[in-house]
Amino acid sequence: MDLAQLPVYQKRVFVPEEADLTDLATVVGLYEKLEKEAITSLQDLERWLLERSEVDAALSQAGSILYIRMTCKTDDPTIAGAYTKFVETIPPAVEPINDRLNQKYVSVRERFALDPKRYQVYDRAIKTNIELFVEKNVPLQTKVALLSQEYQAVSGAMTVMFDGREHTMPQMGKYLLETDRSLRERAWRASAERRVKDKDKFEEIFDSMFQLRNTIAHNAGFSNFTDYQFKAYHRFDYTARDCKKYHETVEKLIVPLNGKILSKRREQMKLKTLRPWDTGVDASGKKPLVPFKDAQELIKKTDSIFKKLDRDFGLQFQNMNDLGLLDLASRKGKAPGGYQNTLSEARKPFIFMNAVGIDDDVRTLLHEAGHAFHALASSDEPIVDYRHAPMEFCEVASMAMELLGGEHLNEFYGPQDLQRSNREHLEGIIQTLAWVANIDAFQHWLYEHPKHSSDERRQAWGGFYEQFGGKFIDWDELTEIKNYLWHRQLHIFEVPFYYIEYGIAQLGALQVWLNARRNPKKALADYKQGLALGGSRPVGELYKAAGISFDFSESIIKPLVEAVTEEWEKLV
Repeated sequence: MDLAQLPVYQKRVFVPEEADLTDLATVVGLYEKLEKEAITSLQDLERWLLERSEVDAALSQAGSILYIRMTCKTDDPTIAGAYTKFVETIPPAVEPINDRLNQKYVSVRERFALDPKRYQVYDRAIKTNIELFVEKNVPLQTKVALLSQEYQAVSGAMTVMFDGREHTMPQMGKYLLETDRSLRERAWRASAERRVKDKDKFEEIFDSMFQLRNTIAHNAGFSNFTDYQFKAYHRFDYTARDCKKYHETVEKLIVPLNGKILSKRREQMKLKTLRPWDTGVDASGKKPLVPFKDAQELIKKTDSIFKKLDRDFGLQFQNMNDLGLLDLASRKGKAPGGYQNTLSEARKPFIFMNAVGIDDDVRTLLHEAGHAFHALASSDEPIVDYRHAPMEFCEVASMAMELLGGEHLNEFYGPQDLQRSNREHLEGIIQTLAWVANIDAFQHWLYEHPKHSSDERRQAWGGFYEQFGGKFIDWDELTEIKNYLWHRQLHIFEVPFYYIEYGIAQLGALQVWLNARRNPKKALADYKQGLALGGSRPVGELYKAAGISFDFSESIIKPLVEAVTEEWEKLV
């Protein structure tokens, strides 16, 4: 189905049915109408909030459709041009009006008694947005968005000629699961060397972004980008110092366990050292897991998992497939990675990924489906801002679904392969917790050193990489490739400081997993209860509703590590 033809969740009241939300004059006219509208009573204010939500949702969906089309076909100049035009024209025109709407709301809010608990999160966010808005930052933010698109285009254009065929980068990943070590090495080197060819371009893109971001922060009255971005992300419940405590705890508890896992792998493989191409293959020499042959089989079997896990999830996933809201297969010209994007007016989720037939693809779909179920659970919420939870909880929805759905992977595997998949997933969780600390620590360093040189940046990256687990891998004669591994992490380019959420949320997801081991029915009910709140409550309350604790200190991490270690040792 053409995404633009999706049925809306409910009939428009304020936005004309025929309105083109990619047309500048139309969009500006709608927001200016909101700005001029008289609010003389509590009922007027509540109606005005719903009208604003309606416009925001319609505009968000228009932008989402253009973004989805662009990432699905980065090599189509017409599609790319439509997205570029939208980014260059609509947000820059709307943001100043939105700031005036925010100020109007705060002013009127003082005169009429909205429920303080109901609007606690909304009020806090609006006041923060007012504080952060600086009109001269608008064109700078547009430039950053266009640089993000450029990063996507450069990444999406990467292909490798290997064994006589052209492969996308995700397709090359399959070779790293092959038992033939020489084949793995050749594939790894071919992919790594292809990435390094674009290192100067990635460095140029990042340097431009970095300079713009520091200027944006200074324009908004902040001494550094870190403080600005934490506020922009509405991180009201933890600080940069808390993130550094996470780094310290991970180094103390997670890195040694990761070292133990990799040491066991090295022993099983009878190797003197582990090379970068030795970390994905089955350590006992078994052939790669082959869970499915194509995207349709992946969809069919995942659909069965959701139907076993929960009737609602099964029906929702089936509906997404029926509506054409799944684009899963890897192909040339498609942007890398995977994501879930909510079409806010239809209140439907879209899932994008690059499946090539490996075990990780199954987990990725479970992950993105967790986001989709989250969007659907809060779809009845009338205020669009409340249909999106803080990222620290959004990732609980996705990571917990990897673990909950993982209990039903017999749809893809027999008993032995199922055990292997779950063992590898637990190993991946430990590696992820360490990698999150690595990426987050590096990002903190970057913006704490706004005048760093490219050489200093490489040295800093190397230090953090060794600190959080790179020391367990032998990178002899591969220094240049290791120096630029961070180029693969799109978050550093596109959403700075958005990565610690994965670590925080992974701890929440592990708590859901432990709850499910004790009482599966209650754990699932609590999980769904948390999802249904959307973003209407502070993050700590969302965690509590889901039956877990918002805490990433050693007191939480230590027992989780012990539980994962115990389960991993059973599966080895």
